[in-house]
Amino acid sequence: MRHAHDDPELLALVRRYVTPERRYLKLGGGLLSMQSPEYDRFVRRLSEDAGAITSEEIATLLEGGWRERRTAAWLIAVSRRTEFRERLGALFLASEVCCVGLAYAVAFASSGTPRDADLLVAYLDRYLRRPDLAYDQAVAMGALLYISLNLRSDHADRFLTPGGLWQQWLEGASHMQPTTAPGTYLSLIRRLCAFVDECADSARRLRP
Repeated sequence: MRHAHDDPELLALVRRYVTPERRYLKLGGGLLSMQSPEYDRFVRRLSEDAGAITSEEIATLLEGGWRERRTAAWLIAVSRRTEFRERLGALFLASEVCCVGLAYAVAFASSGTPRDADLLVAYLDRYLRRPDLAYDQAVAMGALLYISLNLRSDHADRFLTPGGLWQQWLEGASHMQPTTAPGTYLSLIRRLCAFVDECADSARRLRP
């Protein structure tokens, strides 16, 4: 993992894309409560940066910590750079850092292909077997449900059957039960994907 404080290349990218107006903190559920004009400015600047950042710069951000990875995943989603799908899948499965899972889940859901669903399935297969780990199981399930509904596929079904891995995880992680209704996270993912779509449309309009 690269650290911005001793990596001039990464530090320059952090100052350009991650920390302006504390962007890295706003990328998540909190952006849904933004009001105009802050919201409009946030959409415009994120769209501009999604169009401006290069693939090489995104790859560098993904080598950083949670702030850099969270921002990179959102820029990937908005710019529709599906070439990073497998890289995000590997990072999600490794779960080396906190506070990034929702960004990965949104990137997969906004792309919405069977392969995105497969990567979410791999994550859930591993981490629903770990009730001791309250990681990103709920947002991964919300994203998988979102893709499954859009594709009319059965990717999520086996997790949600009575006695399946979702129920087993909740029984072992009882402290998570009040906040992990799948429908709640499906709704969150749906709203965040709508935000991504709005930014992606704005980015297309900004292209010369």
